[in-house]
Amino acid sequence: MTVGALAVLAMLFVMFSGFWTDWLWYRSVKYSSVFTTTLWTKIGLFCVFGVLMAAAVGVNIWLAHRLRPPLSAMSVEQQSLDRYRMSIAPFKKWALIAIAAVVGLIAGASASGEWRTWLQWVNGVPFGTTDAQFGKDVSFYTFDLPWYRFLLSFGFAAVVLCLVAAALTHYLYGGLRLTSPGSRATAAATGHLSVLLGIFVSLKAIAYWLDRYGLAVKSSGLKSADNWTGLRYVDANAYLPAKTILFFIAAICAVLFFATLWRRTWQLPVIGFGLMVLSAILIGGLYPAIVQKFQVQPNEQAKEAPYIKQNIKATRDAYDIQDTDVKPYKGTYKASGEEDSKRLRDNADTTASMRLLDPNVVSPAFEKQQQAKGYYQFPSTLDVDRYKDKDGVEQDTVIGLRELNIAGIPERNWINDHFKYTHGYGAVAAKGTETADGGGPKYTESELPAKGQFGPYEQRIYYGEKTTQYSIVGGPQKELDYSDDRTGEKSYSYQGKSGVSLDNPVNRAAYAVAFGEPQILYSGAIGDGSRILYNRTPKERVESVAPWLTIDGDAYPAVIDGRIKWIVDAYTTSNGYPYASRTTLGDTTADSLTNGQRTVVAPQNQVNYIRNSVKATVDAYDGSVKLYQWDEKDPVLKTWMKAFPDTVEKKSEISASLKEHLRYPQDLFKVQRQLLTTYHVTDPETFYTGSERWQIPHDPTTKPGNAVPPYYLSMKMPGQQERTFSLTTTFTPNQRDNLGAFMAVDANATSGDYGKIRLLKLPSQSPVPGPKLVQSKFNSDPDIANALNILKKFGDSEIVYGNLLTVPLDGGLLYVEPVYLKGAATNFPLLKKVLVSYGDQKPVLADSLKDALDVVFGKKAPGTGKETPPPGGDTGQNSGGDTGRQPPADQTVQQALADAEKAYQEGEKALERRDLAAYDEAKKRLKAALDRAAKASGKGGASGG
Repeated sequence: MTVGALAVLAMLFVMFSGFWTDWLWYRSVKYSSVFTTTLWTKIGLFCVFGVLMAAAVGVNIWLAHRLRPPLSAMSVEQQSLDRYRMSIAPFKKWALIAIAAVVGLIAGASASGEWRTWLQWVNGVPFGTTDAQFGKDVSFYTFDLPWYRFLLSFGFAAVVLCLVAAALTHYLYGGLRLTSPGSRATAAATGHLSVLLGIFVSLKAIAYWLDRYGLAVKSSGLKSADNWTGLRYVDANAYLPAKTILFFIAAICAVLFFATLWRRTWQLPVIGFGLMVLSAILIGGLYPAIVQKFQVQPNEQAKEAPYIKQNIKATRDAYDIQDTDVKPYKGTYKASGEEDSKRLRDNADTTASMRLLDPNVVSPAFEKQQQAKGYYQFPSTLDVDRYKDKDGVEQDTVIGLRELNIAGIPERNWINDHFKYTHGYGAVAAKGTETADGGGPKYTESELPAKGQFGPYEQRIYYGEKTTQYSIVGGPQKELDYSDDRTGEKSYSYQGKSGVSLDNPVNRAAYAVAFGEPQILYSGAIGDGSRILYNRTPKERVESVAPWLTIDGDAYPAVIDGRIKWIVDAYTTSNGYPYASRTTLGDTTADSLTNGQRTVVAPQNQVNYIRNSVKATVDAYDGSVKLYQWDEKDPVLKTWMKAFPDTVEKKSEISASLKEHLRYPQDLFKVQRQLLTTYHVTDPETFYTGSERWQIPHDPTTKPGNAVPPYYLSMKMPGQQERTFSLTTTFTPNQRDNLGAFMAVDANATSGDYGKIRLLKLPSQSPVPGPKLVQSKFNSDPDIANALNILKKFGDSEIVYGNLLTVPLDGGLLYVEPVYLKGAATNFPLLKKVLVSYGDQKPVLADSLKDALDVVFGKKAPGTGKETPPPGGDTGQNSGGDTGRQPPADQTVQQALADAEKAYQEGEKALERRDLAAYDEAKKRLKAALDRAAKASGKGGASGG
């Protein structure tokens, strides 16, 4: 008994520890109201529906027992049942309580999972928009209908369980007889079961009535839209009247079952039930099939047109793409003369700030040059943000945080893992549009401790995307702050108020159980002031304090007012917007970067309404979470703000310095671009034929089969006066590789046009190359291929292509792609060349973007890097840095390549020891050797390609 009692106490403490640590965590982040509201809602639903189910089943068992016949017929069947009746007799009361309790517990647990549905129903606010068929506000479908369906399913479950329990009880006590002579059921049993069947059929009638409204959110297939949602012709003209007729038939059938209380016969209700089943088959199944076959199919386009129009409008509203600005765009332009070429060249500099530093490629360079210690790391995909330089000019910046890498700790043990190595240190940033000598990032914030353009700020990173382990800080055990080459290791003790105090032995015991680590209970490294930090990634912190939000897959850091803040975009979603087609978020937001580099938002969630309603921040030092209302019109967010008051701050509370770093989120953009592949068309006939359908092209710089990711860059679309921070993508026609459209959204939160989607639609009759064809154009050019092959020969180097940027320019399309060289010695990519293409002109590979644009637009002669000579003369200048000496006549290609390889290796060594002067000299020798090799092979100068 002692062992049993201890086991029970241990189990209870395990359950208590989970509850207690959750409560402590929510209290530590100052969102205890979320915990209590959710907890009390679950408890309330558990108790109410658990008691209802237990009472329903218990009362029916009790009633069936009470209505048992006084004497059982003497038959073999009843004699065998006597043994069971006698064995149950002493425990009837306890058996009844046990059965009711078990059923109630299961039902209550199931009902508690519907807390979101309940809170939305009780706090729902109107959308102010009605559906086309029934004239009901959209809130009825998003907030009310799901709750009514839950109540209906609960009612069906309760009636079925009551029927089974009552029938078994009646059988056990002789009210129902299967083989005994005489009547098969007593009058009391007949009446009891008839009432239950009547309730079941009544619920079926209600189900038929709700099914009418369910047609507005029903998914079905249409030739031009796979995830079509809403009524079609056959729904409105066959299923809808069929459901109404079946409702009345079921209601009449229910009355017939209730009438057996007086008639004591099942003849009429059984006939009525049979007619209902037959009607469901004929009216609910066969009739719609006939309508579809003989009315719809012969003229489907005309029949479905009104419903397609409703679906288009609802889908565009639900995904906030209704105001997309679609304009025709030629996509091709050819300069008509020297002045025109000069104008194009000038416009190329002002139209876009070309981001040559690809955040998806350069992380190894950050890690190699700025990691400092093995126990630090950078994310594999860096982030793009905007910061002002010393002159106040905003520039695109690639940024990453130097986070803790627990796998890189020199000696792994419990103290080191959780007490000594507790945080990362400092942000590292580089200009997005420039590179340093040698092709590496041009850092604007670097070193350890970090210094540069950000000025003084709190550099310690206790909360980050890579920080998944718990840490215990602030106690007697000192932490490693950072290690300096001059002064050695610096110690630190956490000064923040984050985390949960471990001063209380109950807290220590609870966390020892919760984390399965008994040392937390008795370790001497824990003492006064010790605090435990966990749930440390920005995504899980926001998800925990706002479980009703869907979190974007990419949190990004920003240095704001002397603090590092993680900015997290969060969405309100619904799956019940009438007529709006559905999409699966995991499929829609997947691209070539989500395969191991960044996470996919809510992989299994299927939605047909989404808004970026909340902007959240997580402080990298103290972990504090702030939620800000961003979309002030979103009724879903208003509903949740009613359910969880004082958890989301007003939009006006967003500081100006924070707003400068807010941007349009990638995952929302990817959802919208997927919908726009089909729903850029607003004409029902064109939509039905699918002739204008687009697709998202595959990323030409990676393995095939992965969608191209959207890219951030500062640019201006046709009609815009100034460049703005934008998120861009391209479309290709369905199953074709030419360009179908270019899409950009104003991603700058301080802009008056924030969120405005602009689409440039290209003509189908004069195809313009898409990303895949442009990449093929680059790869197949013999001069480009020759130059890249020469580069690859040195030190077993590897060519890495950066993001292929597309920019509309004066009616044509300018493509820019950085080319990185990843050498075996450095093992990280360095920007060596830039590929540029415009219109039908020959693609260019040059040392810099400026040189490439000069060649493309005729300012320099291709292949030489020299200024285009004026008529009758030569400038005599070589911007490529050639020494001017002619190679010896007997110079061979092999000797030139050997000289180039030697110069390359010396340059890499100079770069590693940060000797820029030696590196620059080696670079000049490398260039001269490449020029000699190219000239000796008869291909022209290397500097131009």
